[in-house]
Amino acid sequence: MALSKATRRLLIILAVLLGLLVVIGVGGRALGLFKQEAGIEVEVAKAERRDITQVVTASGRVQPEVEVTISPDVSGEIVELPVREGDRVEKGQLLARIRPDFYEAQVQQAEAGVAQARATLKQREADLLRAEGEFKRQKALYEKQAISASDFEAARTQYEVAKAALEAARYAVESAEAQLREAREQLAKTIIYAPMSGIVSKLDVELGERVVGTSQMAGTEMMRIARLDQMEMEVEVNENDVVNVSIGDTATIHIDAYPERTFRGVVTEIANSARITSQGTQEQVTNFPVKVRILGTVALPEATPSPVARAEEVPASAELLPPLRPGMSGTVDIYTKTVFDAVAVPIQAVTVRDFNRVRPEGETAPADTASNPLALKEDLRKVVFLVENGKAKMVEVQTGISDDTYIEITAGLQGGETVIIGPYRAVSQTLRPGMAVRIQQPGRGRRIMATVQ
Repeated sequence: MALSKATRRLLIILAVLLGLLVVIGVGGRALGLFKQEAGIEVEVAKAERRDITQVVTASGRVQPEVEVTISPDVSGEIVELPVREGDRVEKGQLLARIRPDFYEAQVQQAEAGVAQARATLKQREADLLRAEGEFKRQKALYEKQAISASDFEAARTQYEVAKAALEAARYAVESAEAQLREAREQLAKTIIYAPMSGIVSKLDVELGERVVGTSQMAGTEMMRIARLDQMEMEVEVNENDVVNVSIGDTATIHIDAYPERTFRGVVTEIANSARITSQGTQEQVTNFPVKVRILGTVALPEATPSPVARAEEVPASAELLPPLRPGMSGTVDIYTKTVFDAVAVPIQAVTVRDFNRVRPEGETAPADTASNPLALKEDLRKVVFLVENGKAKMVEVQTGISDDTYIEITAGLQGGETVIIGPYRAVSQTLRPGMAVRIQQPGRGRRIMATVQ
């Protein structure tokens, strides 16, 4: 079938346009108008000098620094309970009274025992005087040979028995008096006084309830008295981090109940024994309790990346705190060490390479490794990649402390170098010394992401 004039004209036009595009493309490439970018696109940052603070973060709960558990020493019924939970009490104030009837009877019985022991002592003293007189008379008669030796020996034996009986009576008096003191102490313990000033933070008993004394197993916990104006956070720090924490380290504390406030603290106690959970399983975790005293509130500007609280800045006395209650949860950031004016790079810039496989420019691998790469064990070292003249340069570095964003470079960099920080796969695996790279233009990645979305 013959094509119409209009169709032939359209085909001719399309062929001409296609030819023009080909000519333009070939000519443009020949003239260098369309250069193809070479190398891996990378993100970079400057190695700069900054202050770095190493932070250990842990979670825990608020508790009073001083909290005393009140348990009775004697058992019985509570007949007086003048305090309620939340009351403020002073040292020596009456907290509770236990029915004293049984213990009063014990005191009376002990007093009667003392009186009886003392009466027996008087009797034994009189027996000794009588036996001593009889012994002296028998001794005089025996010396005159008026009585037999057996009568003299009998008188002397009776005298010795009387002395021993008197000694036993004296010990009996001491025993009875000790029992009386014990009975009086038991009676005194039916009245419970506050051992310190504070707040009744917990009350577990009611008037008329019977309690068990500590002399019988653990006893009944009646109440707790705490100093709620001196609070602390007890957090559990992992065994890998606790070695960096020291007494006196400053900290910032974030209480969940007060999200708009940040509190300042100081480490006051580090446990020597660990708390192990899920022991013997793959989920075993070893933590050490660390206590951080809450000193007061502190204003932390949002622009400050590392709010360092130096030791000399810690106030000696606690500031006015909002009402913190025992059991409130929170998080503590402990500042363990600070290095000022350190050469630092973003954490993601530091990676490792096996120097038996990859060497910096100018260095050669051992001869046996070149012929047999498996001849030597791995020689892993920390490195960073720099951008110099459009190529990646590998530099071995030594690192120090780090915070959430930056890591200290103690050797290998002087500051001011352009360091490759991404993409992650390129830094961790792909990059090699001398590899061509091109720097990602600022904001390019964001535009691509916006287009994808």
